Amino acid sequence: MKRTNHAQEIAQRFRSLVEESGDNLPSQHYSELALLIEAGIDTALFESLEKIADEMDKLSQKIRHNAEFFD
Repeated sequence: MKRTNHAQEIAQRFRSLVEESGDNLPSQHYSELALLIEAGIDTALFESLEKIADEMDKLSQKIRHNAEFFD
């Protein structure tokens, strides 16, 4: 939910910048922009989580290896 709100806030800020410059876009475009921003946030989040999962996998393998050779 925070991602959705953050994406909408970014799109709203962009809308403010566009309108301050004297331009105007249909509201639908800002909704689409918010969806694109949210998708970008999701992609970055999933890539980050995948890296963390890979690190945890390596660590668990190291722990298992050390446990097998524990004196």
